[in-house]
Amino acid sequence: MVAQRVAWRACGVALLALAAGGAAARTVHVARTQALAQAIAAARAGDDIVLDDGVYDVPHRILASAAGTAAAPITVRAAHRFKAEIRSSGVIAFQVEGPHWMFRDLYVHGVCADDTTCEHAFHVVGAAKDFRLIGNKLADFNAHLKVNADTARVLPDDGLVEGNEVFDTHPRATTNPVAPINIDNAAGWVVRGNLIYDFGKAQGSGVSYGAFVKGGAASPVMERNLVICSRFHAPVGEMVGLSFGAGNMDPKLCVPHWGDGAACDPEVTGGIMRNNIVVSCSDDGIYLNKSRDTQVLFNTLVGTNGIEFRYEESTGVVRGNLMDSTARVREGGHFADGGNQSGVAGLADRYRNARTGDLRLRFTPPGVARGGSDAQVPADFCGRPRAAPLDMGALQSSLGDCATLPP
Repeated sequence: MVAQRVAWRACGVALLALAAGGAAARTVHVARTQALAQAIAAARAGDDIVLDDGVYDVPHRILASAAGTAAAPITVRAAHRFKAEIRSSGVIAFQVEGPHWMFRDLYVHGVCADDTTCEHAFHVVGAAKDFRLIGNKLADFNAHLKVNADTARVLPDDGLVEGNEVFDTHPRATTNPVAPINIDNAAGWVVRGNLIYDFGKAQGSGVSYGAFVKGGAASPVMERNLVICSRFHAPVGEMVGLSFGAGNMDPKLCVPHWGDGAACDPEVTGGIMRNNIVVSCSDDGIYLNKSRDTQVLFNTLVGTNGIEFRYEESTGVVRGNLMDSTARVREGGHFADGGNQSGVAGLADRYRNARTGDLRLRFTPPGVARGGSDAQVPADFCGRPRAAPLDMGALQSSLGDCATLPP
């Protein structure tokens, strides 16, 4: 995690490229909500919109529809990390519809009197390709990040969600879906190095997910995330860590058929989950629902119901995982077992406090299982290069301890 944070900060201080057409990039400082909304509405490629320290009350969504470019994205960031607090009392804080936007270092907090109202900190829609959400703190929404196609079926592909802290301060009193990171339809999204915790759902089905991708999406990657289903709060309902597929998508909203009579089948194709740590979940740590050709590689699961491939559409390989539970199939799901260490008695006892996400070793267990080499897993959870033989799970313990929780 330390190596990741250094990399993110290095990225954050890099100079912005010149905007399209040769115009110099602008730095726009804002100190009030109205100025923030105006700066975003008037943004052009290469703009660096910097929020001064303070509180920004956002009762209605702020629409980001301008177009950045790959060389000159539009950046919205706090001058000092987490010192600009966006207090959202509406359904959505930021709706992003233009390509190449980046949001960094903000604290976006849902403050609705009714949990059903605070749906999204960020809603990323349609043409908003190459969206980047880096190093933010997001609290108290039902789906802190929601991604989906627009009504014209344009897809916001190739997003990055990295280094964010995402949580709820209380179980969500809503019947709406609860999934802090909810990515539908789009291809090529990467969810990396996030801390996700305490996202229970207190009403309705009682089922919640730390992060999921669904709706006909292709080639998502979830890697080096720490998911603690119940960190500071008691478990609420059925809490799932990470999922490709999750709840079945309405076919009319699903790529590529868009309601032409076909089911949403598969929900996800070609996904990778690797080097994640998932702990303290009342349901599955990793759940695959109609997820085709999935690779579940070198994850560590402690205090969960394990890995499940559900329905015959769910296929893939499970390799190098370390867990006190098992990998299993249901209702026709199937996978290739590439060698895992499962059903490990006393796995939590190896670590200082696995239940709350601290996986520094209390002792080195005898006979640590190793899994040869794997070109798909060149580093471990902490970003340290692995060398064969690889330790099972997300941590290459032969390299010594690393901090799994941020300081």
